[in-house]
Amino acid sequence: MKILVTGSAGFIGFHLTGRLLAAGYEVTGVDNINDYYDVTLKYNRLAQHGIAKEHIEWNVPVVSASHPNYRFIQLDIAEPQPMQALFVGGSFDVVVNLAAQAGVRYSLINPYVYTHSNVNGFLNVLEGCRATGVKHLVYASTSSVYGLNADMPLSVHQPTEHPISLYAATKKANEMMAHSYSHLFGLPTTGIRFFTVYGPWGRPDMALFLFTKAILSDKPIQVFNNGDMIRDFTYVDDIVAGINSIIERPPVANPGWNAVTPDSATSSAPYKIVNIGNSHPVKLIDYIEALEKALGKTAIKQMMPMQPGDVSATHADVKELVEEYGYQPSIDVNEGVRRFVSWYKEYFK
Repeated sequence: MKILVTGSAGFIGFHLTGRLLAAGYEVTGVDNINDYYDVTLKYNRLAQHGIAKEHIEWNVPVVSASHPNYRFIQLDIAEPQPMQALFVGGSFDVVVNLAAQAGVRYSLINPYVYTHSNVNGFLNVLEGCRATGVKHLVYASTSSVYGLNADMPLSVHQPTEHPISLYAATKKANEMMAHSYSHLFGLPTTGIRFFTVYGPWGRPDMALFLFTKAILSDKPIQVFNNGDMIRDFTYVDDIVAGINSIIERPPVANPGWNAVTPDSATSSAPYKIVNIGNSHPVKLIDYIEALEKALGKTAIKQMMPMQPGDVSATHADVKELVEEYGYQPSIDVNEGVRRFVSWYKEYFK
């Protein structure tokens, strides 16, 4: 099976690529390696899969030195012509779209990059899938689409019409764009709403990375909403296991779908939305305590109010993913944070 993974130099994309290669899939990875955060981390992720920085050229395939069934191409998914050529030449069975401009807070500062990558880029992915007969498009959405919805646990059957950041709005747009292609062209699409992913090789703009760096440097950490925010922190291996269970199971039309009382998570088209989370949310302050324990060091805490664009709580309802795909998250916060700290200390010496 041939699988395209966009955003393969990113956090989740890196981990997913490794799992797919270990399972014997033929994988093509693409990433624009932008400078939203330190590109050295992205190049080092690629190096773990046998892609050397010095061999990377824009829009030129590079075959892995350690995985002959893996090739990487640096390109921007928002560029139509290179994307069209990629799909025509790739003959992909499955596409996993993880390429996106991430970050809730950055979307308040630089909104235009979100429509560029998350809307225009996703349209190119959809067009490539439609034109070449891809059997299943799996794409990243986010728990942020739930926005003002405070009915916990958050279910894919609940409305998501009130996002509170542009980032969330672009991801909601992805879900609606995917449905239109499922309906018009019969393209099977599965949207995955991720809940606060963390773990080794994570993004430096995420709380765990920022906190660890500050604590080890004896600098204060900013604790928003006085640490009372609740998050469904999900270890990256559990996220990747969930994606892997979905890849070879494209959705089919829901025969019980009713246009009078429509279910937003399924459709009369081959379309589906799922949550992937740990489903055991913890307070931010407890997350910090787990980090302090793993580091053997107490944080200097600077208590802050809620930030614009943030929500007070997330809690994933993953019942359907458990029942239909056998998904079972296995890493709790204490173990996950310990693993991150172990990686962080080794990576930064």
